[in-house]
Amino acid sequence: MTGDALHTTFHGIGVSAGTAVGPLVIVTPAPKAPDDEAPTTDAAAASGVVRGVLEDVAAGLEARAAKASEHARPILEAGAMMARDPGLAVGIDTQLQSGKGITTAVTVAVEEYCAMFESLGGYMAERVTDLRDVRDRAVARLLGKPEPGVPALTEPSILAAHDLAPAETATLTTETCLGIITEIGGPTSHTAILASQLGIPAVVQAVGIMAIPFGTLVAIDGGVGEITVNPTAEETGLLAERKRRRAAALAGGTGNGATKDGYPVALLANIGTADDARKAAKQPVEGVGLFRTEFLFLDRETMPTVEEQTATYTEVFEAFGDRRIVVRTLDAGADKPLKFADLGPEDNPALGRRGIRLGMIRTEVLDAQLEALAAAYKATGADVRVMAPMIATQAEATWFAARVRALGLPKVGVMIEVPAAAIRSRGILFHVDFASLGTNDLQQYTMAADRMQGELADLLNPWEPALLDVVALACEGGQAMGKPVGVCGEAAGDPGLALVLAGLGVSSLSMAPGKVPAVRTALGLHTMTQCQQMAAAARAGTNAAEAKSAVMKMADPVLADLF
Repeated sequence: MTGDALHTTFHGIGVSAGTAVGPLVIVTPAPKAPDDEAPTTDAAAASGVVRGVLEDVAAGLEARAAKASEHARPILEAGAMMARDPGLAVGIDTQLQSGKGITTAVTVAVEEYCAMFESLGGYMAERVTDLRDVRDRAVARLLGKPEPGVPALTEPSILAAHDLAPAETATLTTETCLGIITEIGGPTSHTAILASQLGIPAVVQAVGIMAIPFGTLVAIDGGVGEITVNPTAEETGLLAERKRRRAAALAGGTGNGATKDGYPVALLANIGTADDARKAAKQPVEGVGLFRTEFLFLDRETMPTVEEQTATYTEVFEAFGDRRIVVRTLDAGADKPLKFADLGPEDNPALGRRGIRLGMIRTEVLDAQLEALAAAYKATGADVRVMAPMIATQAEATWFAARVRALGLPKVGVMIEVPAAAIRSRGILFHVDFASLGTNDLQQYTMAADRMQGELADLLNPWEPALLDVVALACEGGQAMGKPVGVCGEAAGDPGLALVLAGLGVSSLSMAPGKVPAVRTALGLHTMTQCQQMAAAARAGTNAAEAKSAVMKMADPVLADLF
């Protein structure tokens, strides 16, 4: 693809629904370490310079955080924390002592740190983008160049970048950013999640978009993952009509989730902080299907006290009144190492001592969290349901359930993220009250594909029939035991896939609050019998594309406007 801006169409992965037309603004790539950089002759002096620059980067991110919105502030603060990571500074010192030039030392050390984080997978792999953003800002300062980032948008525009750091995505607004396109990334990348939260159409994996000249008119469809360069008047009109149809389809959708013939499918929110809770509680959701509690534990030298945890949990519970709140206990361990509960390095941490496995070793950490949750429950009388991550066996489920019930918490459940738990769901659900399918991890374990590796995006499409088969097994166990099975992965927010999941027997769907209206509308257009028929058709497909195509052909035509 060349930069001649001919009429062209790109296809990527749509990760945030919506359409837009506007001029393309290219996010200039960050400066790189010079190939001919002079070697370091005074490592101690260079180390002092680098540490000063890293502190300047951290301070700059903190200054932006102080002026940022509530949802952007923690992301910017996380970047500042990365810039101050002592391990990173030590890694740079090592490179300087070997004689590498100052910006080369920073680059090599950051990449070594990134490789370590990527090998850990999960939450730590997601921090790689933050690390590289710190690198780019530091290298720019060392070279005396402006820090990289989104240029000032003087008119509503569509952004294109190789990738966007969370610190950049978090500061965007719908007033000036009409859409986001990146060359890399996947459905669970920072860009995808934040764009969805902000309601900005976004497409990732649009290889070649950076070759399009600055200012070129482009049209983006974040539902189907299509970008049209220099769209014709007819194409622009069709996109505008699609936008109008989507707005019309979503208008007036309120109330609890249910199929056209009245089968209830609860529509819930995913949250990760008390701030998330306050915002989500104002939305028309039926409660929380996934309260991630890791934010209280990560990047800390010592474990949060029971009192500190109780205060936060109480705040979250009070925000939702009598609506349900499903809490996932600490999902940490090998892929999200805790300084105060580190079990040491592992060769394959994604398959290591994480989640409940860590809890069964460091029982004081889990017991303190359960004690705090019990105290918050007693203080509020909220509809609290507590579940454990990474359950694989009946023994693990039994062990966890006994600990939860001993503290008087009313309902105990498990996350089904491991294929073994789905296969044996009947036995596991005998011991607990409910299960929630974490489709992101469940898919990566089913397909043996790291969900943070964009090159494997085809294997990580949640329409993959193999994943639907595993979901069906879990639901069959739930139906046999009379226990509800929900979904709290990214798949829950796809309006078409929501129909399939309902047809498989899923009783609740938890997602980013902004995705609820489209899912509610989709369910209301179809009967449970239709959902079951669509689920069967999707499972009969040989790949994700066939599965989705089969469902779209059977569905009400309005469904196409919801993406």
